[in-house]
Amino acid sequence: MLRVEHLTVQAGNQIILEDISFTIPPGQTHLLLGPNGSGKSTLLRAIMGLGETKVVEGKIYFKGEDVTDLSLDERARLGMGIAMQKPPVLPEVTLQGLAEILAEKFGNGWETVAKELNCEYLLNRGLNVMFSGGESKRAELFQLMIQRPQLLLVDEPESGVDLENIVLIGKVLKFLLKAEKIKEREHSGLIITHTGHILNYINADKGYILIKGRLVCEGNPRDLFEEISKHGFEGCLECVVQKRI
Repeated sequence: MLRVEHLTVQAGNQIILEDISFTIPPGQTHLLLGPNGSGKSTLLRAIMGLGETKVVEGKIYFKGEDVTDLSLDERARLGMGIAMQKPPVLPEVTLQGLAEILAEKFGNGWETVAKELNCEYLLNRGLNVMFSGGESKRAELFQLMIQRPQLLLVDEPESGVDLENIVLIGKVLKFLLKAEKIKEREHSGLIITHTGHILNYINADKGYILIKGRLVCEGNPRDLFEEISKHGFEGCLECVVQKRI
């Protein structure tokens, strides 16, 4: 579904990511872990083709097609979607207006989804204008539910939301990834998480630790969380050096 080969990414005048390589097979969900400032959000934005990131070296393949130089909207039409941690505030765009455009492009309805995600009262407001953390997350997932991307990129779905919203977000991601039974999964995901709460709702197949712009190790996501809780991220890096993980 997604193959990233030797990716080096620049944001502004600074190299943020160096020599990143990994593969997500169809139907698998992978987690991306790492301390603040390690480049996790930059990686998701580069995969999606958001304009402030620049690929200096390497390639991004989606379903076998080289998408490295494709625009954001071209990647979305192919089946890639992103839920950002801090989505842009767009006062001139209503959530309903955007939902109607997405429904026309992707052929999925939005009215029932708005009700299920408790977004009805947000429909006529400027997008993300004075939205709470939970409201922003629900609005992002509302858009993804209409798009139904084959590759789901999600940046910290648990951050800034209360327990009730975490439960709702977890259920929506589980539905989008079709993770009830592994053999029935159709879509793939790459999810950034700090808390690991999302593991209560989805079946993650692999985890990665990103430190200072480099992937330092990969493995079972629950095992990685256990090591992080014991040693911290820098301690995990030392474990890698000593080949303990």
